[in-house]
Amino acid sequence: MKVEFAPLSVPLQRRLQTASVVQWIFSFLGLAQCCTALFIILFFTRFWLVSTLYAAWWLIDREKPSKGGRRIHILRNCIVWRYMRDYFPITLMKTAELDPRQNYLVGFHPHGVLAAGAFLNFCTEASGFSMLFPGITPHLMMLSLWFRIPFFRDYVMSGGLIPSDKESASYVLRKPEGGNLLAVIVGGAQEALDARPGSFTLLLKNRKGFVRLAIQHGTPLVPAFSFGENDVFDQVKNPKGSWLRSIQHCLQKIMGISLPLFHARGIFQYSFGLIPYRRPICTVVGKPIPVQKKHRPSEEEVDQVHQKYLNELSNLFEKHKAKYNIPEDSHLEFI
Repeated sequence: MKVEFAPLSVPLQRRLQTASVVQWIFSFLGLAQCCTALFIILFFTRFWLVSTLYAAWWLIDREKPSKGGRRIHILRNCIVWRYMRDYFPITLMKTAELDPRQNYLVGFHPHGVLAAGAFLNFCTEASGFSMLFPGITPHLMMLSLWFRIPFFRDYVMSGGLIPSDKESASYVLRKPEGGNLLAVIVGGAQEALDARPGSFTLLLKNRKGFVRLAIQHGTPLVPAFSFGENDVFDQVKNPKGSWLRSIQHCLQKIMGISLPLFHARGIFQYSFGLIPYRRPICTVVGKPIPVQKKHRPSEEEVDQVHQKYLNELSNLFEKHKAKYNIPEDSHLEFI
């Protein structure tokens, strides 16, 4: 006998989608602090052994994040990520096949406020990454400081996140069997300060470290642009030279993370809050750019590959922008 379940009502689906986004935001804005507090508090309770054993495990396992991490497929396939996908919605689109016998370095643009497209497309299976790119294992780079937080480090590793340092990147790219994709949000935290609807400014003009890394490993470069990434949050005006921008830069130097003052809608109303707007995000992955391996590339060689990457990224944007209602006179600006 076949049992059929009635489909969820639209209001219930909407509540579940909103709850999933709230959970995602809380994961990165509050869960890290909660994990730290829990780790310390347990030392002063009868459960002190939990923190003690974890501290011992942490010491033994300290190199794991830089060795490819520890992904957990059950968490990557969790239904909550599908609700998050449907909230915006978020989609992943490929324009070329990726050979599973090779490794790839993907430049992801733009950062946006919270990099929703990068997280959902590369750290979960909600958008069907494994079906689009069979035989490819994705890794997304994240600020190294998050991997120093007890319990939280294991949570972020479960999705395929690794620290944003050369050692971690090289470990993934030098695997001889291939089939690995390393995604780098090139603009980083600083680019988040320019993330607002209608903005196509990318912090990329002088960001060449990822290009040098690709040349050293002979890894093809793949440009990826996430249309709509900047549209899901508004941000308080912070033009360059303003007092707010100066404070944000100072805090970024001290803490390593930027603090954009963003806002959008609330849970039960649409006028103000920290919940992102329901606006589509589509991450378009371009075609690979072949790179010739050279252990010590010259500045000129790096500049040539970097310029080729900028051209391919611009072509990707121009080719697809009309599909996402971007004005014809809008173009990428590299700073």
